[in-house]
Amino acid sequence: MFLSVFDMFKVGIGPSSSHTMGPMVAAARFLDDLRGSAFQVAGLRASLHGSLAFTGQGHATDRAVILGLAGFLPETYDAEKGEAALVAIAETKTVTPDDLPVLNFDPKHDLIFDYDHALPGHANGMQLMATDAQGDVIHQEVYYSIGGGFVLTAKELEEGKDSDEGAPVPYPFKSAAEMLEMAAKSGKSIAAMKRANELSRRGAGDLDAGIARIWEVMKGCMDRGLELEGILPGGLNVRRRAAKIREALEAERGMNLTAPHVVNDWISTYAMAVNEENAAGGQVVTAPTNGAAGVVPATIRYWLDHVPGASASRVDEFLLTAAAIGGLVKFNASISGAECGCQAEVGSASAMAAAGLAAVLGGTPEQIENAAEISLEHHLGMTCDPVRGLVQVPCIERNGLGAIKAVSAASLALRGDGQHFVPLDAAIETMRQTGEDMSEKYKETALGGLAVNVPNC
Repeated sequence: MFLSVFDMFKVGIGPSSSHTMGPMVAAARFLDDLRGSAFQVAGLRASLHGSLAFTGQGHATDRAVILGLAGFLPETYDAEKGEAALVAIAETKTVTPDDLPVLNFDPKHDLIFDYDHALPGHANGMQLMATDAQGDVIHQEVYYSIGGGFVLTAKELEEGKDSDEGAPVPYPFKSAAEMLEMAAKSGKSIAAMKRANELSRRGAGDLDAGIARIWEVMKGCMDRGLELEGILPGGLNVRRRAAKIREALEAERGMNLTAPHVVNDWISTYAMAVNEENAAGGQVVTAPTNGAAGVVPATIRYWLDHVPGASASRVDEFLLTAAAIGGLVKFNASISGAECGCQAEVGSASAMAAAGLAAVLGGTPEQIENAAEISLEHHLGMTCDPVRGLVQVPCIERNGLGAIKAVSAASLALRGDGQHFVPLDAAIETMRQTGEDMSEKYKETALGGLAVNVPNC
């Protein structure tokens, strides 16, 4: 099993990795199928099912599909060009992707939110269709957006193609127990094993440059969120708060009356800044999802800005360790809120961040595994219940609390010797089972929890 650090941390756009990035990627894959076919395509259609239908408009799924069918990709998305394209498509009722003819596509009629017919493979299902000049469907494909920007066709999902199928890697751990065993035998850290796996697929220069870009985009997203004010889009009239909290915290610096727990406000503010940017549709890094994108960068920023001896030169060690833990969660359970609730998003992110922080603070592999377990265990059962389907309430604050838990879990684990009662593998399996048993109302459908008990206008 191999999931790259660049699978766990993808550069994309907000507000959702599963509901925005995934559908855009699916549309791009469908266009590629058409480019390589002999079909005489004249038009396109799309239908959204399950969670993609129920919370799609709040997550900008409709915009993502339209722009994806027009040829846009998450990692290179230009907001100004995207807005211009949406206006043109609405006027002409056509899309013009590269290397294909002008295709008929009227968003009002050819993009359907199907609330009544869920697709069998996953809660986040969509069907893309190509039509001929008469409007008859001549080619179609079902795609599932399975969380974190990962997309599979129905056939790929059925065949279990949810991880890399390339050449074997030096340390192919599929569980935390295997990871610890390989670390003990090799004498390598978790980050070193993860780096060796990555280097079996790419050069050191590409790996280092790619990881540096991940942190650059994370930090840029956070910095924008710490400066910008105003109202977030979507109709809930949620105010950006990170900038004003940052200003207040900076004004309090050096004051003898400042309580030690104020550092928690810094951690929350870093995370909220990222998720406010995500909610606004800005550039963000899945970590492992958009809805949980603030936890890992906030924990890194806490370490760099508030912990003596921290060095930016070790951010790669943090991210490689975090990616190793995230890969275990995804392989053995899920990182999808629509599949397992927010325990799979913020819970997974918090476990990843706790592991990364424990690593750069000098933790042993056993202490790192313990940190991840503590953090994940205390997110078990967390529902995904976004008000009006927007990645705002309770998502933005929830990232702040996830980062605080990550710091606390790492600190607690480092106070021990790595021996503990509940293995990380047991926590991951419990999360999977809990998600399986969880009512659909609480899995990113906006049909239960805060989504129905808080006025959403």
